[in-house]
Amino acid sequence: MSSVISLYDRIIGLLSGRFFEGLALLATRIALAGIFWRSYNQKIVEGSWFDIDPFTYELFESEFSGLPLASSIAVPITTYAEFALPILVFLGLGTRFGALGLLMMTMVIQLFVFPTSGHFFGWAITTGSLALILVGRGGGMFSIDQFVSLARAK
Repeated sequence: MSSVISLYDRIIGLLSGRFFEGLALLATRIALAGIFWRSYNQKIVEGSWFDIDPFTYELFESEFSGLPLASSIAVPITTYAEFALPILVFLGLGTRFGALGLLMMTMVIQLFVFPTSGHFFGWAITTGSLALILVGRGGGMFSIDQFVSLARAK
């Protein structure tokens, strides 16, 4: 029986180490960045980087009218945030900052766009949880943040 417990302890030790935590945080960064990157791509003119689709303004005015900002301000802010923050999170560069920005976007969407829907137990809790993990743990060993920390320590 003690050999089974010993094997279990070794497996848990391996799985809870820095390497597997780094892989989990990398997967978390990719998942969170991908969600917001797809949203960014839906807001721009196909084939461009920064040309906002006029339909996006109409959508914000009609469907997302609960936002505290006018669509002329909210659309560029959200579009460019959905461009920059996922890149930071994906690369693991300023991971906590980027994830905090995406968490704030998630909360604004939940509180002002879909406050009464069951939206919270789907998209919002998923993106919020992914962002909270990254805010709390950082980008992990497979991030630019880690390389910067190692370089600063020398």
